Amino acid sequence: MIRTELFRLNGAVERDPAIDAWMKTHSGELGAIAQKWFEVMRNCGDEVRELLHDGCPTACLGDAAFGYVNVFTSHVSVGFFQGAALPDPSHLLQGTGKFMRHVKLKTGTAANAAAISRLIKASYLDIKARVEHG
Repeated sequence: MIRTELFRLNGAVERDPAIDAWMKTHSGELGAIAQKWFEVMRNCGDEVRELLHDGCPTACLGDAAFGYVNVFTSHVSVGFFQGAALPDPSHLLQGTGKFMRHVKLKTGTAANAAAISRLIKASYLDIKARVEHG
């Protein structure tokens, strides 16, 4: 595990009504994809908190962000704040930033649901370890 400063966000709550409102404004197939994967993030553990950050539903462990979803014109991004450190044997992660990575999902294209679920869980467990052990 690479030691880095965590991306921390003030104001994360157990269930943010602003995210439910965001989901309602992003209906349709892409919205359904975003909602599905954000629910997986929400269900990672009892300590998961959430908020809208830069207009995106963001999942945190306490105040340490670990994942987000966003809807674009033709795809959904499922993103990870420490994604560069995640194991990705299915090679789904995209991006070249120092820390962040994302998976692009499109309608009509089969998604590797098991691999995406593993990435979300790995992101959560990675942030949990970083928070607990510095």
